[in-house]
Amino acid sequence: MNREEHYRARLARQRALGGSGAESKRAGGDQGIRRDATVDCGWGRLIFAHTFHDNRKLIDTLLAESPGKRDIAFYVSDPHVLLAMEPQNVFLDPSHSYRLWLDRYKVGPLRPRGYTIRLLNSRADAEAVRRVYLAREMIPPPVDFVWRNRTSRTVQYFVASDIHTGEVLGVATGVDHVEAFNDPEKGASLWALAVDPQARNPGIGQALVRHMIEYFIGRGRSYLDLSVMHSNREAIRLYERLKFERINVFTAKNKNSFNEPLFIGTQPQEKLNPYARIITREAQRRGIGVNVLDAEAGFFELALGGRSITCRESLSELTTSIAMSRCDDKAVTHRCLKRAGLRVPAQLQVQDAQQAGAFLDEYQAIVVKPARGEQGAGISVDVRDRESLQAAVEQARKHCDSVLLEEYVEGTDLRIIVIDGKVVAGATRRPPRIQGTGRESIRSLIDKQSRRREAATGGESSIPIDGETERCVSDAGYGLDDVLPYGKYLTVRKTANLHTGGTIHDVTDSLHPTLRQAAVDAAAALEIPVTGLDLMVSDPQRDEYVIIEANERPGLANHEPQPTAERFVDLLFPSTAGR
Repeated sequence: MNREEHYRARLARQRALGGSGAESKRAGGDQGIRRDATVDCGWGRLIFAHTFHDNRKLIDTLLAESPGKRDIAFYVSDPHVLLAMEPQNVFLDPSHSYRLWLDRYKVGPLRPRGYTIRLLNSRADAEAVRRVYLAREMIPPPVDFVWRNRTSRTVQYFVASDIHTGEVLGVATGVDHVEAFNDPEKGASLWALAVDPQARNPGIGQALVRHMIEYFIGRGRSYLDLSVMHSNREAIRLYERLKFERINVFTAKNKNSFNEPLFIGTQPQEKLNPYARIITREAQRRGIGVNVLDAEAGFFELALGGRSITCRESLSELTTSIAMSRCDDKAVTHRCLKRAGLRVPAQLQVQDAQQAGAFLDEYQAIVVKPARGEQGAGISVDVRDRESLQAAVEQARKHCDSVLLEEYVEGTDLRIIVIDGKVVAGATRRPPRIQGTGRESIRSLIDKQSRRREAATGGESSIPIDGETERCVSDAGYGLDDVLPYGKYLTVRKTANLHTGGTIHDVTDSLHPTLRQAAVDAAAALEIPVTGLDLMVSDPQRDEYVIIEANERPGLANHEPQPTAERFVDLLFPSTAGR
């Protein structure tokens, strides 16, 4: 009999003995296994199904889930019975269960670099934990709950935080089974592991898992269990590298709205990209009908009370073709904003090499970009010599025949979302950066960073290995196949566009009033109801700025937790505002 079989047999004997006999006392102390054990983790209750002697009571406990929570019944031994008892209300979660026997754990050779792993210790940490969970579309524990339970011996919140800024980059919840139900096998479990999708440091998830393993080893625990969605290949690879092994235990959950995608299968709106899906979900929440017209291109129709509006992500019928064309051509956008008295960088349309060279000589550092295009395609930033200029112009012409040169303005890349004449969100955007391991090539590190960005953004963000990336790596004194020293940071592109691997960081509440007003005035000058204005600023809290361009179809999903989708649906269907 292996250790797992021994454990299950031992629990079965204890259930048969009523949890109060000599076997129970020897295994778990004077009181034995605690009956009907549940632990409140903030996002919901963890229900230890194997401590329930009656399936009816287990089902009733699961069905008593609080509104807005997500209870989990773990270690379910009779899933077929539970489903037969409440087929309309309960489903079998499509997750795998894994266990690591802690005496088999091997300490990793590399430790966190640039960040540290620790227990949550401040209210600011609790607020940041909520932000990270929201960014990963997970139910967050209330801030007050986390703060009240920071010293709990049953539930521990571990955070990864940047050494220099203190910013929380990731979080995981640990549950001590000895404290929870007097576990005779002295186990623990890991839940709700989440890494900020904007985090640029490698290995944060692994570092959180390793820290929790070592924490529970220090507590004298014998195993660490976890549950992971069967389709989460990246997480499964991580756990299997750490020598977690599959165990045959099951998880049951309630058929609530949050869990709906797990038990009804893929729906048409789920095939939309994240920028369209955030809008359709908000519409459905308000009782507005959704009809997906072209999932691949992001087209859908919203209908309510005999009125319907067709959208392509955040571009709707309310945006006129004139407003759209003003944003589509960056030269037209530039002239329109300049006439409105807004600050814009010097700009020139390329006619010939001599004219382009003269512009470079005048400004020393310039930006080269196609006059039409989106998602950062064909843009080269901080071009400083004739050879690079020629290559950048050729690259831009692959996307549009008309190429623009702009004065390069150093500073922070800022995106401001304006909906219906009001600023709804503001976020700084940072170019993609990798961190060396001392073992892997820059090409390999870029590839790994791309996979993390793709996983975090539903496939919307990745770092292309193209001429612009090669130029930026070369300017830093490296080649793509060079090994980056351990701990060394390298910015591999100078554009901060999300689609080319950039990250985005919310600064809505700290925007300077001048920047807010400039964005509102720009939207009015373009006569567009929904737009994303790109600015270069010295600091979001200061009044210096230039407006680079305007986007007629900004990605609303990039600005959570700001209510971008809510304000967009308010614009389309004002009667539903406040629902």
